[in-house]
Amino acid sequence: MKPLADILKEIRPEFDFTASNDFIGDGMLDSFDIVTLVAALDKTYGISIPGTDIVPEHFQNLQTIEALLRKCGVQA
Repeated sequence: MKPLADILKEIRPEFDFTASNDFIGDGMLDSFDIVTLVAALDKTYGISIPGTDIVPEHFQNLQTIEALLRKCGVQA
């Protein structure tokens, strides 16, 4: 299974996602990037993230994204 940091790096290769606790606040992810990330997560992990869970709070850092994945049944 592909690591989350690698998926993020494919979307925005110019950033080190392990060095930030607020991807949105630090300008590393915008709304388009989040949509792209959701599609990549759905495809990579074979899940469907509900629209109600696609909120900025779930995409702030690696830990919040991993918590969202666990909520969707992925063992991250």
